[in-house]
Amino acid sequence: MTSRLNPYISFSGDAKQAMEFYQEVFGGGLAVNTYDAFGAEAPPGYADRIMHAMLETASGFTLMGADSPPGMEHRPGNNISVSLSGDDAAELRGYWDKLSDGGTVSVPLEKQMWGDVFGMCTDRFGITWMVNISGQ
Repeated sequence: MTSRLNPYISFSGDAKQAMEFYQEVFGGGLAVNTYDAFGAEAPPGYADRIMHAMLETASGFTLMGADSPPGMEHRPGNNISVSLSGDDAAELRGYWDKLSDGGTVSVPLEKQMWGDVFGMCTDRFGITWMVNISGQ
């Protein structure tokens, strides 16, 4: 899999409805995972909320989204991140190192409950980046 860069939108409890709407607009296949889908205990009130959704279209568009996690304030206008994902660990770790340098790491780049290596940081310009390395 080649690395990809795409928008990642945070929602306030209506991620499923929003992603289904975008699927109606753009077509394509939509994969949706709730907080309880990964076998870990979901935070109170989050079992049916969306932890991760991805829409991939025939035109090559990819849009990802989720409900804001517990403890993270949802503010419209500040609810889009940039996602870097793929399976080239060296390439993606290199991006992570550069993006997080001088920024703030909110989730260290490490193995997560869904099996991939994932991290989230805000770069020195205030842009939030999510890096996911699959198959690690």
